[in-house]
Amino acid sequence: MSQKTERPVLSGQRIKTRKRDEREKYDPTGFRDAVIAGLEKTEGDLDQISKFLDSAGNKLDYRRYGEVLFDILIAGGLLVPGGSISQDGEKPRTNYCIFDAPEDMESMRNHEQVFVKLIRRYKYLEKMFEEEMGKVLLFVKGFTPSEGIKLARMTALWLVNGSVPPNVLLVLNNEHLIKDGIALEFLLELFLTFKQEKGIAYLIQALKKGGLESKLMDFFPPNKRTEEYFKQVFLDKELNEIIKLHKAQASQEAKRELQQTLIDDINDEKAHSEITADIKEFAQRTNIPDHEIIVIIWSTIMSLGEWNKKEELVTDQAVRHLKAYCTLLQAFASTDRSELALILKVQEFCYENMNFMKAFQKIILLFYKTEVLSEEIILRWYKDGHSNKGKMHFLEQMRKFVEWLQSAEEESESEDEQKLGD
Repeated sequence: MSQKTERPVLSGQRIKTRKRDEREKYDPTGFRDAVIAGLEKTEGDLDQISKFLDSAGNKLDYRRYGEVLFDILIAGGLLVPGGSISQDGEKPRTNYCIFDAPEDMESMRNHEQVFVKLIRRYKYLEKMFEEEMGKVLLFVKGFTPSEGIKLARMTALWLVNGSVPPNVLLVLNNEHLIKDGIALEFLLELFLTFKQEKGIAYLIQALKKGGLESKLMDFFPPNKRTEEYFKQVFLDKELNEIIKLHKAQASQEAKRELQQTLIDDINDEKAHSEITADIKEFAQRTNIPDHEIIVIIWSTIMSLGEWNKKEELVTDQAVRHLKAYCTLLQAFASTDRSELALILKVQEFCYENMNFMKAFQKIILLFYKTEVLSEEIILRWYKDGHSNKGKMHFLEQMRKFVEWLQSAEEESESEDEQKLGD
């Protein structure tokens, strides 16, 4: 094969570079000037602004200057650290932006459409906008109170329409924004707007999706992080559902902590009297009722077992395992409600763990003999207190035992009547 020989190059010859290979100098100020000039020609007409932004994307480099573009549309000019506007150039700022728009929601919604149309037209701006919001929210302290309100309302609208994800709000968990109450004030305005636009249920859903439901107290100034103040703040704003969410989350965290405490106590081979005292002290401090504690104890105890995979062997294994913890369970089977909660939990466990389907009756019998469960509650469960999970199977398992309890009860009543007659 013949090899292609290189052409000789004259010494000192200049090699011409194609224009498309040249990388233009990064010039955000020049881009800003071009955008502001176009916005000024629209005289603030939002339809004309959308048309300008649509066509300008063919000439201006949105891919390279997307962050600058959003700076202008939100704040009117180039944002610099701290939240102020860069003053370089003859016209560093335009009034045709969110910060200079009226605060009313109709105006906010109209501005929202400018962003919706722009991002719909240039899809690659979606990610840039999310990153932009992460930056802009950090600058909230540098904005005026009015600008902060408008940004909060617009952020709520962007969350509702999916332009930004809820976890972008986590950037507000910043010491400088929290200590002066700026982060909390911003979130309250945002929550109220979101509730007004989409409803409280969707707001709660968004908070869970963004991982904020367990961090709400973190946005309060350190010297105001009390349950009472938290409750008062959200009651004043008629955001009662946020209080319920916070309580539920705090309760879940407390239950997880209780379960770990119980596991540690069992592994340390503490006496049941000590474990009971630890649990009661913890429950009193965290307001966890007995009917929830007894379910946690059951779940924890069963999680510690290494269960045989053979159904015919697992029943005896479960009974032996549980026998060691009956005094602990008895200490919290203090009310009818806690006893019934335990039976229902056993029913659910046996239903969801197929190897235990035949173990249900033996477990309940053990708890009856060790006075964890009373005759009255077992009969109530059988009559109408059971759940639908494996209902027919478990009722049939319990039928003979229940009949025995009923006959024993009738004999007892007959003896009592006879004594009264004597």
